[in-house]
Amino acid sequence: MRDAAPTTIYLKDYTPFGYLVDSVHLTFDLAPNATRVTSRIAFRPNPDALDRQFFLHGEQLKLIRATVDGVEITPDVTETGLTAVVPDAAFVWEAEVEIDPGNNTALEGLYISNGMYCTQCEAEGFRKITFYPDRPDVMSIFTVRINGALPVLLSNGNPTGKGDGWAEWNDPWPKPAYLFALVAGDLITHPGQFTTKSGREVELNLWVRPGDEGKCAFGMEALKKSMKWDEDVYGREYDLDVFNIVAVDDFNMGAMENKGLNIFNSSAVLASPETSTDMNFERIEAIIAHEYFHNWTGNRITCRDWFQLCLKEGLTVYRDAQFTSDMRSAPVKRIHDAIDLRARQFAEDNGPLSHPVRPESFQEINNFYTATVYEKGAEVIGMLKRLVGDEAYAQALELYFDRHDGQACTIEDWIKVFEDTTDRDLTQFKRWYSQSGTPRVSVTEDWTDGIYTLTLKQRTDPTPGQSDKLPQVIPVAVGLIGANGDETMPTTILEFTQEIQSFAFEYTVEGWRLQGCEGPERVSGANPPKPTASILRDFSAPVILEHDQSSAERAFLLAHDSDPFNRWQAGRSLAEDTLIKMILTDAAPETDYLDGILAVLRDSDLDPSYRALMLGLPSQSELAAMMHEQGVTPDPVAIWTAVETLRQVTAQHVQDLLPRLHSETSIEAAFSPDAEQAGQRALGGAALALTSRLDGGAKAAEDYQRADNMTLQLSALSCLLRAGKGEQELNAFYDRWQDDRLVMDKWFGLQVAMSAPAETADIVSHLTGHPDFNWKNPNRFRAVLGALATNHAGFHRADGAGYSLLADWLIKLDPVNPQTTARMCSAFQTWKRYDADRQALIRNQLTRIAETPDLSRDTTEMVTRILNA
Repeated sequence: MRDAAPTTIYLKDYTPFGYLVDSVHLTFDLAPNATRVTSRIAFRPNPDALDRQFFLHGEQLKLIRATVDGVEITPDVTETGLTAVVPDAAFVWEAEVEIDPGNNTALEGLYISNGMYCTQCEAEGFRKITFYPDRPDVMSIFTVRINGALPVLLSNGNPTGKGDGWAEWNDPWPKPAYLFALVAGDLITHPGQFTTKSGREVELNLWVRPGDEGKCAFGMEALKKSMKWDEDVYGREYDLDVFNIVAVDDFNMGAMENKGLNIFNSSAVLASPETSTDMNFERIEAIIAHEYFHNWTGNRITCRDWFQLCLKEGLTVYRDAQFTSDMRSAPVKRIHDAIDLRARQFAEDNGPLSHPVRPESFQEINNFYTATVYEKGAEVIGMLKRLVGDEAYAQALELYFDRHDGQACTIEDWIKVFEDTTDRDLTQFKRWYSQSGTPRVSVTEDWTDGIYTLTLKQRTDPTPGQSDKLPQVIPVAVGLIGANGDETMPTTILEFTQEIQSFAFEYTVEGWRLQGCEGPERVSGANPPKPTASILRDFSAPVILEHDQSSAERAFLLAHDSDPFNRWQAGRSLAEDTLIKMILTDAAPETDYLDGILAVLRDSDLDPSYRALMLGLPSQSELAAMMHEQGVTPDPVAIWTAVETLRQVTAQHVQDLLPRLHSETSIEAAFSPDAEQAGQRALGGAALALTSRLDGGAKAAEDYQRADNMTLQLSALSCLLRAGKGEQELNAFYDRWQDDRLVMDKWFGLQVAMSAPAETADIVSHLTGHPDFNWKNPNRFRAVLGALATNHAGFHRADGAGYSLLADWLIKLDPVNPQTTARMCSAFQTWKRYDADRQALIRNQLTRIAETPDLSRDTTEMVTRILNA
């Protein structure tokens, strides 16, 4: 049996480990198939523990010897760890184990990626390196010696010595085992330096394979910007003498924040204009910031147990979003975050995989690295900041860092610093951490005797394991706009706490204001025109807003709303309404939407990246979810047809503007990945996509030949493929980039993403037979099979070819890499939206996966949850 049967672990059962760890000394004698790891660990009884059983986690380890205070012992070893009789006093444990990194295809623990030794220990990978209490609340100081005939030998902390074939490292800051890291291989450094606010010099290194040296400069600058921003905005200074980043080809995640030695998926750190798109540059900048910010929100202060994962991830995602907003366009960043949240987290929240931001139980922790924990967790931080205000938020964070530095903490610790700072009772707010599902906020308006009243009603539908929902604290940001289009009340936060709650607004000499607030008196006898409400500005809470507005009202907001998010939302809502009507009634696209888009494109004062966003349409999966909520069974092909039709009609409606847009966004200056140029390229690419629908790709073919960077080249190639052309260009692209693994991921993924629904499964089958399809590499697997899952109509082909193809590959991948397999299973989570035939086809595939012999714990849990919801 490959894995033990899944066992459910509950938050309520938490107890401290029976022993404290004062120090850890590790020695690695590296060998591809027989690495020896010697551990020497100083334990002492934990006075706060109720259970003194000495149990150390360990999986896939060959125990060579074990001693207690130098005396050899024979522990009781099982598949999950060992137990032993130890003194009821301080003692030194020593063990020597043998592991096989060369055959560790799961990419957890110590493994080899193209000749490079590297580790991934979060969440529970360290137990595959040596026997240890592998839990986040056990923190200690680590000293590491690495013996190996490789030029670069890295671990956490500061270097303390090195020689021919060996190196030693010491991390002076206590950390849990999940933050341990080791890298050894033939690597080249791109060096840098940073001077902290207190004047300390920090050595920076970005380690890459030979040949990747030209893709490091942007990542290094992003790291320096992150370090400076964290000092300026949060007052956090780096605390070691060296900071290392290593680019690794085979990696299940984007990156890992190991103390002082961040390990990155190469796709999340390597960049150049020739090989990376603007989206790649922005993603790299954000991920580098995210992992660096973990140095304090995750490393110096970590989580007590894995149920508190949102404590470090939600806060750090919120911090990296703030960083990106400061580095680039804040409105565009906020809109992108909302799009991503609605597409991924709302689907998760309202499906079989729904769980609270802080789960109450799990079987496999790897399955809870989810959009709910990360993205919704970040939204909860943002709501808390809106409720208490910027100043109180800053004070609370200072208290958090001062009070809990060096500790493993809980959500209760986090909330308490805000209560102590603000004297507020946040008991109700804490429901955001314990209650799953997406709240729905419905709005009704009343206009009587010059008083404008908004009545809000909230409900959260039942989710697995939670049938009854309580009202939550929802900060609803509202502005009011007069009949002439001027803002007559600036953004005001309504603290919505009840199931039904009304908020009245009155007219004053300075405009509208919330009744009961301090300010100018109401103008008696005034009869102002009814204002238009702009509700949930800046997406102030992760809720579904249900507000019955006419197309004319939405068009008015599209033209006049001063809040960039809600202006975009007005256009988005018009697009959604138009598409749903087209799908259900074969209606023609509404002119309110088309004219609104034309007006936005004409407004050259708007940020080009914002105008490009306005041209975007809801995803086909989002439209399917909306139809399902309305009690209509979505037809994936009908949705695809409506989207394609609306894009075609939009192109025709704005065609006179397209040549000007293309010329306006042409950049003569040398390439820069900055926000200004990226915005111009985004708008130019959007204009080219529309143009290609009118000229059959002629302009795209010209642009492809002239493209001098990957953003323009990929944009043109996408247009050609969508137009049913581009075979020659696709082959030329392959010939040029076949030796660049990251660019080839783009080549694979693009063909699937741009395929017509009837052809998608066939194209995927062809690509999985390509000599360059390495299915054991997570990036390549996701490039092809992940693209299949996100090609909505192609994946949901009526004959079930997409379902069976994905299931085939998940069954094949599971024994090799269960973590990636389990995450990819989420492609099936929305299966109950669709017609009976498609449901039967998906159920058959899920059952086939579930009945696979020796299925991993990771995949078993995911498939069972999806099937049984």
